[in-house]
Amino acid sequence: MANATDLTVQAGDKDPRVGLRAVAALRKLVERLEAVQVRSARSQGWSYQAIADELGVSRQAVHKKYGRQ
Repeated sequence: MANATDLTVQAGDKDPRVGLRAVAALRKLVERLEAVQVRSARSQGWSYQAIADELGVSRQAVHKKYGRQ
């Protein structure tokens, strides 16, 4: 996978194929980063509500996505 800076540049490419591939790769990267941070927060005792507040989503959304990890 390209680095995040390269992907950000590619996301603005005039060729939609290049741009869309970069957007998809960035989405995957963000999902991985979010999972890492949620695991870190949970291991430090954060509640699902506190995590949800920081992510700007509902507690239920965080619990549904990460509750089984």
